[in-house]
Amino acid sequence: MNKNPLIPKPHKIIGINRETDLESTFRIEMDTAPVMGQFYMVSIPRIGEMPISISGIGQGWIDMTIRNVGKVSQAVHFLDMESTLFLRGPYGNGFCLEEFKGQHLVIAAGGSGIAPVRPIVEYYYNNQHEIDKLDLLFGFKTPDAIMFGKDIKRWKERFKTILTVDDACGIWDGECVGLITGYVKDIKLSEYDRMDVIIIGPPVMIKFTAAEFIKRGVSEERIIVSMERRMSCGLGKCGHCKIGEHYICLDGPVFRYNDAFKMID
Repeated sequence: MNKNPLIPKPHKIIGINRETDLESTFRIEMDTAPVMGQFYMVSIPRIGEMPISISGIGQGWIDMTIRNVGKVSQAVHFLDMESTLFLRGPYGNGFCLEEFKGQHLVIAAGGSGIAPVRPIVEYYYNNQHEIDKLDLLFGFKTPDAIMFGKDIKRWKERFKTILTVDDACGIWDGECVGLITGYVKDIKLSEYDRMDVIIIGPPVMIKFTAAEFIKRGVSEERIIVSMERRMSCGLGKCGHCKIGEHYICLDGPVFRYNDAFKMID
């Protein structure tokens, strides 16, 4: 039996859902459950490999939401049901949900950053008794870029949810328009030691959204971010994701903001 951690294993695609013109969610057979926030290295033979976060976890499957922006991702989007993807992992530390028990949790996600937090929201949708409160703040560039629209509509039934777009493009009938940072003020915060904030998105979005929460009295230690950048091997061997003393693929991708802010461009 080959136990080389660099050799990927074949997994069958059992579902495909088109999210936007660029993103699709692939449901993949998986007999082991990863930790929310971890990632896999996804490959197609003779084409290449890329890191992809988990956007859903179920009995015997995982979801991966993939944006069609490069050679490997384009090849994945040509695949059909029952096709084979090659995966190795999972890698990274993921989120520790035990830390959020009884807490007020705020999740702020920009663009495709909603994908890795989707399993967390789904978990609390079904286990609401484990937290004190959950508030959601999602931002997208345009209405056409909104991902998981049906899920967001369902989450709104149980959690305070703010959904905003940077540019309404004349077709947005939602209430909120503008950058996600402009709506941090609309989240009613709890006492310092009773709340945590998760922020995922582009580095500039993380930086300025975290700054808004800090202005409102949330300490850096209570802010958690996920930094998925330049990961290549997943094992801390290639050095592509090393920033300062940290290997993102090993020490992260999930960090407390007091550790992460030095790594954000």
